[in-house]
Amino acid sequence: MRRLFAWLAIPCCAALLAGWTTLGRAADASDPAPAPSLDRVPVILIPGLLGSRLARSDNGVELWPGSTRKLLTSDYEELALRIDPETLEPIDDGLVPSGIFEGAAGKDFYRQIMQELRDSGGYHLAYPGQRAGEEKARLYVFTYDWRQDNVRTVQKLDELIEQIRRDYDDPSLRVDVIAHSMGGLVVQYFERYGTVDVLGGNSFQVTGLGLSKLRRIVLLGTPNQGTVTAVHKFLNGYRVGFSGLPTEGVATMPSTYQLFPHPLVDWVVNINGQKLNFDIFDVEFWRHYEWSIFDHRIQRRMDRHRDVWPAQDVFERWFQKRLDRGRRFAWSLMVPAGDVPLLKPLLLGADCVPTPRRLVFENVEAESVARLRPEQILAPRPGVDYESLMFAPGDGSVTLSSLLSREDMGGAVPRWEQATPEAGRELIVCARHDALTSDADLLRALIQYLLAPDPAPASTMH
Repeated sequence: MRRLFAWLAIPCCAALLAGWTTLGRAADASDPAPAPSLDRVPVILIPGLLGSRLARSDNGVELWPGSTRKLLTSDYEELALRIDPETLEPIDDGLVPSGIFEGAAGKDFYRQIMQELRDSGGYHLAYPGQRAGEEKARLYVFTYDWRQDNVRTVQKLDELIEQIRRDYDDPSLRVDVIAHSMGGLVVQYFERYGTVDVLGGNSFQVTGLGLSKLRRIVLLGTPNQGTVTAVHKFLNGYRVGFSGLPTEGVATMPSTYQLFPHPLVDWVVNINGQKLNFDIFDVEFWRHYEWSIFDHRIQRRMDRHRDVWPAQDVFERWFQKRLDRGRRFAWSLMVPAGDVPLLKPLLLGADCVPTPRRLVFENVEAESVARLRPEQILAPRPGVDYESLMFAPGDGSVTLSSLLSREDMGGAVPRWEQATPEAGRELIVCARHDALTSDADLLRALIQYLLAPDPAPASTMH
């Protein structure tokens, strides 16, 4: 399948690396590391979904990821959020972030990026509440409960930044942020709206309330226009080794709805490759096709453990509420900022791994069945290239088009009305989603970007 995308990936990489000249040039492993300075802007590392360890606050017992044995054997039902049937909000289950998930079973997630920031960037790992002394090149790790609504996480991020300002005794301090995957959505919402929850209605006036606290942003593999992979997880659950989180568990987590493809993204087609106008954020769509908690098999499974899962009517009302917020979250990040001078992030990603782009609906015995992969199609149509139709270049989880905010919206929204990153601020390599944080070229480019001096004001340039 790698060969299938060769004609797409090679020109794409060449173009993006050429654009990188706006920041200098493509990083090379033999380049000397930038000279660190003692008086530097602190940097915050934000991991993505599953990237923070979760433990019980009362006894410190770790539930995610836990031991290697747990990774191999657990169904992780205890990570499912409990739901208040009146407010349809999560009930506090006593789980708190207890550290970053650096790696497991010989696989690196965030260990390498932290090591590079220390060794090549000159940053020192710091913890909120530690007063900044002579050494000011600090690295903070923002761990959070990735199950929760991203707006709640935004509020926690603001608390961390305010504490860093107190540690530095500088109420106007700005920070740099490196965000992986879903973490990039968190920081972009914060930049646009601060801690204000704008998802209660359909008007998204970008205020830039978080701008005064941010200097530079780096996004690694962020699904800026959502990801079809999130839909896959709602149908199949999250697999981790030989264990996993069941689809009903995924459905209890507000953040997972906020990863769906943007409402206008072309994410589903029929067997002939023609676009279907299915609304992923409409609860009736899920009910009609009996997906996720509307699947009778899953309902029967939940009935056997109602001490874990909410009553079906409560779960369905919760589901609708989370879909509504997911839709608004997607729109809130795409609406133009108007006169608000948002930061232009550095985008780091990959384009060599076939990545889910669309689902295909096939009629089988008078029923429409969703196909996630080409080999599932029973009666393929001659001349239809299902590989290219259903997959696109990316990192295996996020397509390159979503990272760059260039997914096809069918002309429903003119390009000039979409919020898109500035061209030339991206570097694309060949890596999988969870390996972006350990790719040598991306790490070197990231550090060069963070340590580059701020441009001089226009009035002083000649």
